[in-house]
Amino acid sequence: MAKTRTGTYVYCLIASARRPALARRPAGLPGMGPVRLLDMGDPGDVKTLRPGGLRKWLAVADAPLGRYGEETINRRLSDLDWVSRAAVAHEAVVEALIDAAAVLPMKLFTIFTNDERALKHLRGEQGRIDAVLKRVANHREWGVRVVLDRARATVGKQAVAKPATRGGQSGIGYLARKKAQRDAAAELAGRASDTVAELYDLLAGQASLSKRRAAGELPVPGGPLLLDAAFLVPASRSARFRSLAAREARMLDREGYRVTLSGPWPAYSFVQD
Repeated sequence: MAKTRTGTYVYCLIASARRPALARRPAGLPGMGPVRLLDMGDPGDVKTLRPGGLRKWLAVADAPLGRYGEETINRRLSDLDWVSRAAVAHEAVVEALIDAAAVLPMKLFTIFTNDERALKHLRGEQGRIDAVLKRVANHREWGVRVVLDRARATVGKQAVAKPATRGGQSGIGYLARKKAQRDAAAELAGRASDTVAELYDLLAGQASLSKRRAAGELPVPGGPLLLDAAFLVPASRSARFRSLAAREARMLDREGYRVTLSGPWPAYSFVQD
């Protein structure tokens, strides 16, 4: 029986002082072999491959090319359910290794012909990889999102105009109420902008790097998304960051803002140059 042709699928690069443990590794993408490690070390280039005393490994798996070959993947990219399942499985492997000093996620469907090709390619990127490791080692990413509940935020903020009952006054009253509504909306928008800016600056003060994404790009149920931000926080400061975010969330909730904290994650948002 002919042997199934396989390639080497790369989930992530791991930097650690010790060999990472794979005792509780997730299954990975459907149909692939078990997750295993490739040591990137090279006895002839120890200094380059061990910056800061950290060794590097690749978390990989054997990928059957009949199922994950380039042509098959390109044909199935329009199947959003299939891509989504693959992405979730990919991220589960990356996130299972978060206890390492640094984890650099690879793009979904990163496949090489064999282990040697994978190692050769990543070793060729050594300068860029070391620069990224210097930035993210011993850090964790946290995400913060803020959604505004307009109904709760406007309670007690707007005066309710009395309805006019006489002919000539009804039009004037209507225009007055519309102006009051516009003024209140403008006031709320300005207050909300200041509020999220203050929260972002406060949390950024606890992070080594921070990134504010365009909040309007993703629809969110319950109200407009005012803030969608990522923070690269030293692992030693993660508990303090989480406590600070929780305290601010409780205070802002009374004003109609819903603050959601997610993490800790590998440094997904900070691995690009």
